Amino acid sequence: MNEQHTPTSDSQSTAAPRTAPSTPVVVAINVIGDSVGAGLGRAHSMAVATVADGAISEWKEYEVNWDTLHDTGPEGTHHGRIVRFLREHGVNAVITGHAGPPMVNTMSKLGVLPLLGAAGPARDAALAGAQIWLEQQR
Repeated sequence: MNEQHTPTSDSQSTAAPRTAPSTPVVVAINVIGDSVGAGLGRAHSMAVATVADGAISEWKEYEVNWDTLHDTGPEGTHHGRIVRFLREHGVNAVITGHAGPPMVNTMSKLGVLPLLGAAGPARDAALAGAQIWLEQQR
């Protein structure tokens, strides 16, 4: 194995350098129970997770009822509901099984990273999504 050593002088500390805490990332996840839901526009519930230092520091679930509200109101009303939710919660990334191209475009314009094709445990998806968002910020 090829190890790399950094030389130190007597005035330098040999202790491991401190790492700054990571930036908190806010992710919204379409949830059905403990799992990632299929379609964002027809989500019944959304979780908003704050992830910091590789762990979920806050998890709140909201009954948004987008499943029943999807086809109500004038054109654009539904996307407006979703946009309002994302802005109110300061969301950096959205994790869901699916979102249509117009919604993906809207999220991108907002600076929200759409992470599609997700499945499985919602909390695991939140951690993975936060990591993807952080990597894209570098």
